[in-house]
Order: sequence, then structure tokens, then C-alpha cells
Amino acid sequence: MTRGRIRARLRRSHFYTFGCLRPPTTEEGPHPLQGPGFSRTVHCNQPLLHEKRPLYYCKNDISTTKYNVLTFLPKALFEQFRRVANIYFLLAACLSATSMSPFSALSMTAPLAFVVGLSMAKEALEDSRRFVQDVKVNRRKVNHHKGDGVFGHRSWQNIMVGDVVKVEKDKFFPADMLLLSSSYEDGICYVETMNLDGETNLKVKRSLESTLALDSDEAFKDFSGIIRCEDPNPNLYTFVGNLEYERQVYPLDPSQILLRDSKLRNTEYIYGVVVFTGHDSKVMQNSTRSPSKRSTVEKKMDYIIYTLFSVLLFISVISTIGFIVKTEFQITKWWYLRPDNIESQYDPRQVGVAGLSHLVTALILYGYLIPISLYVSIEVVKVLQATFINQDIQMYDEETGTPADARTSNLNEELGQVDTILSDKTGTLTCNQMDFLKCSIAGAPYGACSSEVELAAAKQIASDLEEDSDLSNFPMPNKKRHVSWENIGRADEIELETVVTSKGDEDERQTIKGFGFEDDRLMNGNWLQEPNPDDILLFFRILAVCHTAIPELNEETGGFTYEAESPDEGAFLVAAREFGFEFFRRTQSSIFTHERISASGEMIEREYKLLNLLDFTSKRKRMSVIVRDEEGQLFLLCKGADSIIFDRLSKNGKMYLEATTKHLNDYGEAGLRTLALAYRRLEEKEYSDWNNEFQKAKAAVGVDREAMLEQVSEVMEKDLILVGATAIEDKLQKGVPECIDRLAQAGLKLWVLTGDKMETAINIGFSCSLLRQGMKQICITTNSDSAPNDVKQAIKDNILNQITNAIQMIKLEKDPHAAFALIIDGKTLTYTLEDDVKHQFLGLAVDCASVICCRVSPKQKALVTRLVKEGTGKTTLAIGDGANDVGMIQEADIGVGISGVEGMQAVMASDFSIAQFRFLERLIVVHGHWCYKRIAQMICYFFYKNIAFGLTLFFFEAFTGFSGQSVYADWYMILFNVVLTSLPVISLGVFEQDVSSEVCLQFPALYQQGPKNLFFDWYRILGWMANGVYSSLVIFFLTVGIFYDRPFRIDGQTADMGAVGTTMFTCIIWAVNCQIALTMSHFTWIQHLFVWGSITTWYIFLVIYGALPPDWSLSAHQLLIEALGPAPIYWSTTLLVTVACILPYLVHISYQRCFNPMDHHIIQEIKHYKKDIEDQHMWTRESSKARQETKIGFTARVEAKIRQLKGKLQKKQSFLTAMSPLRT
Repeated sequence: MTRGRIRARLRRSHFYTFGCLRPPTTEEGPHPLQGPGFSRTVHCNQPLLHEKRPLYYCKNDISTTKYNVLTFLPKALFEQFRRVANIYFLLAACLSATSMSPFSALSMTAPLAFVVGLSMAKEALEDSRRFVQDVKVNRRKVNHHKGDGVFGHRSWQNIMVGDVVKVEKDKFFPADMLLLSSSYEDGICYVETMNLDGETNLKVKRSLESTLALDSDEAFKDFSGIIRCEDPNPNLYTFVGNLEYERQVYPLDPSQILLRDSKLRNTEYIYGVVVFTGHDSKVMQNSTRSPSKRSTVEKKMDYIIYTLFSVLLFISVISTIGFIVKTEFQITKWWYLRPDNIESQYDPRQVGVAGLSHLVTALILYGYLIPISLYVSIEVVKVLQATFINQDIQMYDEETGTPADARTSNLNEELGQVDTILSDKTGTLTCNQMDFLKCSIAGAPYGACSSEVELAAAKQIASDLEEDSDLSNFPMPNKKRHVSWENIGRADEIELETVVTSKGDEDERQTIKGFGFEDDRLMNGNWLQEPNPDDILLFFRILAVCHTAIPELNEETGGFTYEAESPDEGAFLVAAREFGFEFFRRTQSSIFTHERISASGEMIEREYKLLNLLDFTSKRKRMSVIVRDEEGQLFLLCKGADSIIFDRLSKNGKMYLEATTKHLNDYGEAGLRTLALAYRRLEEKEYSDWNNEFQKAKAAVGVDREAMLEQVSEVMEKDLILVGATAIEDKLQKGVPECIDRLAQAGLKLWVLTGDKMETAINIGFSCSLLRQGMKQICITTNSDSAPNDVKQAIKDNILNQITNAIQMIKLEKDPHAAFALIIDGKTLTYTLEDDVKHQFLGLAVDCASVICCRVSPKQKALVTRLVKEGTGKTTLAIGDGANDVGMIQEADIGVGISGVEGMQAVMASDFSIAQFRFLERLIVVHGHWCYKRIAQMICYFFYKNIAFGLTLFFFEAFTGFSGQSVYADWYMILFNVVLTSLPVISLGVFEQDVSSEVCLQFPALYQQGPKNLFFDWYRILGWMANGVYSSLVIFFLTVGIFYDRPFRIDGQTADMGAVGTTMFTCIIWAVNCQIALTMSHFTWIQHLFVWGSITTWYIFLVIYGALPPDWSLSAHQLLIEALGPAPIYWSTTLLVTVACILPYLVHISYQRCFNPMDHHIIQEIKHYKKDIEDQHMWTRESSKARQETKIGFTARVEAKIRQLKGKLQKKQSFLTAMSPLRT
């Protein structure tokens, strides 16, 4: 409580010059709110007025589900009958109740009901998970004003517009609210908006001065007011409105608005009044409804169904024509059919009716061409695939105990066809932790630790050099040292340095959060022995003094932690503390530190009078403080972007510029975030004159106030003296560089869409190796926030010109290794996403190796995703962890949510969820590859077996005068898809592996079989259909040819229809099951059981079915035991037909593997002959070839470095060759 009171006395607004501007509102005047878009009226502290129109607004509960109780049945049925095959079987089920059907109504209705019911149950289960999460969010509690100054808990879902709520530290805001007051007496509060825009920097919000007195529960007893403002809209960074309070009108702007799903930080509590609730809130306005997604394979399957429908209709018409001919010209001669007393569908006097009746019969009879069980089999297979994804131990995060979760199984195979990944940055690629890693002071580099990028690249460069013959003779040092890119090239020899830090060393060293620095020269006071101790002292003091953080004493450890506006600032203070300069207290006008500035190690308390603070903004890109030390000297201490600081250096302040610039380039190459540090000594009179001008500018009123402040600040922030630079590692999530590298090698493109500012996004680009030194950056920007229409057209023309020039530059580039990166901000995207510009923008983006979009809103993320999806026509995957990523995740073909620490909104909107970004590699490259090939092979095989089976019905009907008679018993027809061929195809879809998971990761180029659609293109589909037609011809004509007019029993009996049909069916069962056995590459006992068990089941069924009374078994009574079993011709026909059916496929795959093998064929052969064990060098060489040529990832960075080394070697050899004649 004491700490809270001390902090409340700080008027935090004094710390900010630019970050929290608030000119006197009474003179500025209220906003003019007229016309459409500004109709919202909110009665503060009177929520009951909003329960009836015209002031009735939506409730605060939210829903992210696809269905509700009322819409589930119609919407789910619509989803099921979007499948064209289901429509056909629905019509067939209706017609099966008539006399025209060759089958019973039950046999047609039951399978359809089972298939549709199972699919709807799966949809309900998946949507129920979203519902449960929505309930958790809606039932969160918040303090709400009940009346008479009394506050109590209420669920979020019951919060109404106009309610006054009290939100406490580290809690989320339940709705969009107007800030009234806070625990700080000047109404300041800090907000983390990472869930909205991905930024980890805290935003400063400030209430109106007129509401500062509302700082306790009792103050709201008689509070009332009216807010008139804009209508709900998705713009996160704008708000226009007025507050009518105590007979005055005050203008409102975004600095007073607290948005739903952002979090209160560094502030004990705030009071606010609710303005927008539920789906009217800006975060929900940026979300989109849960879409119904279908995979590319499933969409293509519809076209195959259309093709089979065409075949079905074609053969039905042929059958009908044949039937009409037979009926009109021959049935009158068949006296035994009693043509004088015949049913209408066979009456030669009503040929039209008879033909139409037969057409319906034929459409139902040949319906087995359309595999109704395909859908239910795919549903079962996908659920089992999803189960294996969920249970993959390699995607289980031990730290959080979170497994992967396939939240919908509809898109498993789509994972194997991804072309472009669109990723959020904060919380997805990074883990929101900054570590102080290196620094440059007085031109000297410090810090021995390597960044994650350097570690990954060092491993790769060592691996590549072992394989590179051109560099195999380079001398390699025995002594292990830290990676240092600048030392790779030497005059006399080229050395490649490896990394000394081992895993064991890291485990032994005690880690300090925010501090990864290792260099004894600066630790424990050793810096006093360095050549420039005065500069080092200034460097440490800038770290300890130039900030806006608040120290908090940890009572358990006795140390201080810091609540800073950004993770960078917190890392600077931790570093200063570890160097011996501990910031421990702040007052309104002073900063206190403990400093170790003597060899004895004694800590001395020092006070710095804080005179002015020029805070950091994205426009200024720097921060300065003016302080007076205990000796009375005045200093301006400044830190900021190197480009900004370097432009403001004095002539004598550039002593270390060249060395520092070199170090900054090295740090950038290592993927580190950098800032330059500088200072300036001030004279009393100079400061006094400047401060007068500065105070005048702060007190100014009007739109020019900010410009005046900036101009006055510019006067002071010049003639600086450079001290050094810092290098901070924005800690990537574990394994991110390796994951991105492998995804790039698999041929995937990666776009980063982030709400962070451009500098931060670029730094992360370097960290992830999406950017590298030497890559040409194309920055498309505009400087206008808003403009009239004529100016907007000029801005758009300028952007188009930039895009056109960039496209031309790429076309004229002659270097085959040149790489381009496109970087664009949210303001520019507003114009480039318009219809007349977006296609040119997309064309440029596709030509670039990497694309980074920064300062983008959630809506823009979704629009960019839609542009890529629709513009390229290829599969997109979006991955994110926050509420700001929901629109992008829902818009993409596949949405992946990171189950991070900041809520579960992204996960609930996603199709798949994982705990860490690195698991995306296995999800896509392993499970995606497997699922695509499994589903593709499964569907192709399904059509093959149904064509092979269904056409035999057509051939038999043609052979028997188009009578509509089935050659098979009804139970044969029912069991064919349900029992006798279902389990083998399910085992193919669940267990098939062309290569193991380890090989998938070692040979990432195998993944391209999916995006290229090698296993589900029309060539392969038609090939399988042709195989089915061939098999049906062989089965029918060989069987009928062998049994026709030929005795097959000892007593000389010929075969009847039952014997021929059963033999033909036996051949089908053997042929299709042997065919699937040939298709499989990976056998387990389950596949053997299902394939050979299905064949065995057929014989068991024949025995049992034949043992039933004749009234049940009909023509199959004792057929196998008495007739077919003892007949050698039955078994020899089965063997002959089976071999004849599978022989063409066997010849085809043998020829392909010998003369035109695919990538996985070669790998399978290597694994079969164990060459991967016996010849490791060959295996390594083959795996290195299995990389898609890429220009991003640390492999591309290493290859660029090796090319550079080769160039140096060639120059050296040329020089030596030129010098050798001179020496002689």
C-alpha cells in the first residue's frame, strides 16, 4: 500500500513532452459532430437508458462460433449438401421408395443418414470448443458501479454502455471505455496493446483534467455526463467525440480511449465509462465471422464427382436407349413376359414412359460409380490424422504443458499444399524478452556472446564447408572462439570461426532475465582498467538515467525490478545494474542511482536532478533527458536510432563514428536491435534561454504546439558527442531461425505482418534471417495521414510510381544471387490495397524474397491475406497469437494460433494451434506432407475401386438386354463399401508414409510435391480412372468369358447368375485389395490385418450367408461350400483376373522407379539398401541437394558469405598469379 501511495504522488505527465500532449481543451473547443457516422450518444452512469431504442446498443457478450442453437441445423445441413454427391444420394434415397428403384429404401437412406449425421456431429463438436472459450471470456469479472458510490463484481457479458467500471492492474479492459481517472493524480495510465497491434511498448493514456476528481468509489455517487461520438468502426487509432460534463463540452481523442482486450500496466487502477460494448468494440469490429473453409483437394474432388456424374449420366442414357430399342422391337416377341399384361415401365406401347422409368432405374443402379462412403471415410481418416497430430510428442511444449491441437480436421491435407505463410511478429516469432547482449563504447566492441542468428549460421557454415570442395583446403583453427563475421576474411588465410559457448556452459551460468552480456572487461569494476574509462562511465550513466521507468523493490530477493514502457528500456536498466550502476528511486524531480566507480567496489548513492525529459516517439526515434549532477554540471543524455543520432553529432563528437558504425553493421548482421548513445555538456545560460523557449512552447495552444515543441527540441538535441551503441537481442522463440530456414528450403514464402513500427520490424527481419546484409530493401512509404481527394490521388500516383520503379529494378537486376525485400507500412497499405493498385503491389511482393508489412491494423492483416490468397490462387497459412491476428487467421486458407500467454482469441479462431512457432515446421513439412499424399492417394484409389466395381454392373446390364438387373446380391452391394474395402483405404489414409518424419525434415524439398500437386493432378486422377475402367473390363469379360457355356461342376452344370456374380465379386475384392497393397509404401501389422483381413472376411461372409435359409440367402445358399469352393475354375479365374488387373500398375511403377524416379523413390531405395548408414557422405550430399533454392533463412545468409569468401579467394589467387612473373 505504501508503494501505491508513493507512486500516486508522482505526476507522471511531467515526464512526457510528446507522448501525452494535452493543450487546454476549453479554448480548443469541442469537435463538430454532424452527419452520418456520428450518431452515438452515451449517458454516463445511467446504463438503464440504453435498454430501449433509440439508445439500445449491443450487449457485451461475444461469440466466435460458426453456429448457434437456431442456426446449427440449417447451416450444417447446407454445409453437407454443398457436396454435390450428397445431393445425388438424397435424390436417390427419395426415389428408392418407388417401384423404379433396384434397391430397397433402407439400403439407400441409411448410408446417407450415417454420412451426413457423422459429419454434422463432428462440426458440432469442433464448434462447441469455441463456445466454451467464449463462455470463459464472457464470464470474466470486473468491478462495476452498482450505485450510490458502491462498486461490485459483474460479468463482462452483463456490462452495458454507460456503465462505470474500475479496472485494476494487469487486468484486461472489458469494453471500449473513456478514461476518467487513474491511481496517478494527473490521470496518467499505461496500456499494453499487444493483443490489438502486437506492440509490446506501453502506451500512455491520459484523462481529461475535468474528470481527475473522480478518483474514488464515492466520487461516482452523483456522477453523470453525456458522450456524443462516432459510430462503431474498426479504426484502432482514431476516435472523435465530445464529453458534456458539468455544463461544459470537452473534445475527446484516442489518448483518452481504452480499448477492449488491451491490458492495464504499471497503474494500480483506473475508472472509466463504457462507450462501445461487445461486437461494437474496435477489436471485434476488426474481426470477421468464422468462415467455412474447404481444402483445395476437397474442392477439386467436387469436379471429379461432376466428371463421374457425367459418366453416370452417359452410361445411363446409353442403357436407356438400349432398353427402349429392346422394349419396342423385341419385347413383343418374348411371349413368356406376357406383353399383353405388363407393367407400364416395360410396356412397348408407352416407350417414352418406359424409357424415363428405366433412366431413373439406371441412375440409381449405376450410383456405385459415385462413392458415398468416400465422404465418411475421409471424415474418419481426417479425425484419426488430427488425433495423431494432437499426440505428436515432438510438438508438445514441456514448459507450458501444451500439445498441438488440430481444432478442425477439414484442412489436414491443405497443410501439405501451403505456398505462403503470413506471420505475426510479437508473441509468434518473438517471446517478448529483450536481452542486453553486446555494446560498443568509445570505438571498442564488448560482449562475447553470440546471438541465436550467429549460432545457427555458424553451425550451417561449418556443415556446408565440409561439403564444399572449393573451400575444403582452407586452414581451420583448432582453437574455438566466438563467431565474428568481421574476422572471417584475413589477408594471409581465410579462417572460419566456430562457437565456443556450449550447452553445458549456458546451463552452468546463472541467467539474468534481460542480460545476456559476457565480457569480464566491463564486469565487476574492471572497466576502470580500460583505455577510456570516462567514456565508459558516461555510457553506463546514460543507461541508468535516460529513461521513464519506475523501480520496484522485490522483497524476496532485495533487488530491484523495473516497470518500463518498453522491453528495451527494461533491458538497459538491468544491464546498468549489472555493470554497477543501479537505478533505485525516482521522485518528481530526481533520479537516484547506486554507482560503483572505484576499484574498491563500494557503491555510492548519487542524485541527478531531472530538469527536462524529451520522450521517445516513433516520429522522433530518440529520447533525451537534461539532468544536473551533484557537481552542478548540466548534461543532455540522448539515446536513439543511429541514423538520427549520427546526423546530430558535433565535429568533435565523431571521434568514434567510424568504428561504431562498423560495429552497428556487425550487430545488424547478427540480428540485434541497436541504439546509439550520445551526450552534450550544457552551459547555464544556454540551458536557461532554451528552457524559457521550451516552456513557452509547452504552454502554447493550437495545432502548431507539437511542431513548436519539436523545433525547440531540435535546437537542444544537436552538437552531440557519440559515446557508443547498444545491441539488444529481441529473443526469438526457441528454434525460430532454424524453422524459418527449413520452411524456406521447403519452398515456402514468408510474409511478416506486424503492428510494430518499421525499425522494430526490420530488426526482427534480420534476427529471423528474412533480411540480411547485402539484400536490397524496397521501402514503399507515404508521409500523409489523411488528405483531401485530390491529394490522395497524388499520393496514390506516387505509390504507384514507387512500385513501378521497384518492379523495373528487379527486372533489370543481372546478379542471379540478388535478393530483394519489400517493406511497407500501414498508411501506405491503405492505398495499395485499393482495387486499382493492389495487383501491382502483389506483383512486386511476389517477386521479392521477403515481405514485411509494419504498423498494420488487424483489418489490414486480413485484407493482405485475402489479397495473397485470391491474387496468387495458392494456399495461404496465417499464424498469430493475439486478438489482432484473428481476422488474418480466419481469412487465410489455414489459420494457426499460438497458444501464448496473452489470451486465447487467436487459438479459438484457428484451425490448428501450437505452443511455439518452431512446431510449425513439423506441422507443415511432416504432417502436411503426409496428410496431403494420404488423402490424395486415398481419393484416387476410391474412384478407382468404385469405377472398377460400378462399370461391371453396366457391362452386365448391357449383356443381359439392358434389363436393369443387378448381377450382385443386395448384401454384396451393401458390404462392398462399408466392410470389404473400407478398412484398407482408411489404413492407407491414416498410416501411409512415403518417407519417415526424420527424412521429411532432412529433405525439405520433398514438401514441394504438395504445392505442385503432383499426387492429385488431372493426369494422375484420370490415370487411376483409366485403371478402374481397365480393371472392370478385365473382371467382367474374363469372368463371363470363362464361365459362359462352360461347365464348372463335376456333374457338368453351367454357372447361373449367382455363381457368375459371386465369382466376379470375388475377383473385384482380390483386385482392389491387392491394388491398395501395391500402392502402400509403409506397412505395419495394421495394414496387413486390414488388407488381407478384408479378403478373408469376404469368404467368411460367403460361408455364413450361404448357411442361412434359402429365403434369406436366395441364390447364394451354400454357394461357396457346395458350388464354387470345390470348382478349380473358380480359384484359377480369381488368380488370373487378379494378376491381369494389377499387372499394368505393377509395370508402370517398375518403369517409373527405374527410368523416371520421383524424389521419394530415390530416398526409399537409399533407405532400403541402408546406404544412409553405410555411406554417410552420400546421404549428407543428397540431403544438401534436397533444398529449394532460397534467398531467405540463415542458409541463404551462409551461402552469401561463402560466395563472398570464394570471391576473396579468387581475387587473392589472381593477385598472386599476377605477381609471380614480377618475382621471377
